[in-house]
Amino acid sequence: MDDTDLKKQIDAKQGSEGFIKVTDLPVGNLSSQQKVMLNRKANELFNAGKIEMAERIFITTGYSDGLTRCGDKYAEKNEYIKALRLYLLAHNKRKSEPLIEKFAGMVSTLLDES
Repeated sequence: MDDTDLKKQIDAKQGSEGFIKVTDLPVGNLSSQQKVMLNRKANELFNAGKIEMAERIFITTGYSDGLTRCGDKYAEKNEYIKALRLYLLAHNKRKSEPLIEKFAGMVSTLLDES
């Protein structure tokens, strides 16, 4: 199995019971005003360094920029699985695809060594 095949398998599993469990559906019954208020609160939490609390709100509202920024913080701390999860939720292919390729390469190397 080459890196491309593994990447395709990971892509096919997104949103299912695959490697990383993600949800793609923000809470649907929030009004625009509620989302704005929640995102403001999450931004305050993010700026105060409370990344996990901000992340939970951004997931609830589906705010992709906030999800990406939280993912960036995790990536800075070398927590790449957490970062990838948030990039996928944010539909940020520019950030997620390099991580997927990195993981695919690592798995491929491990399999070659077996």
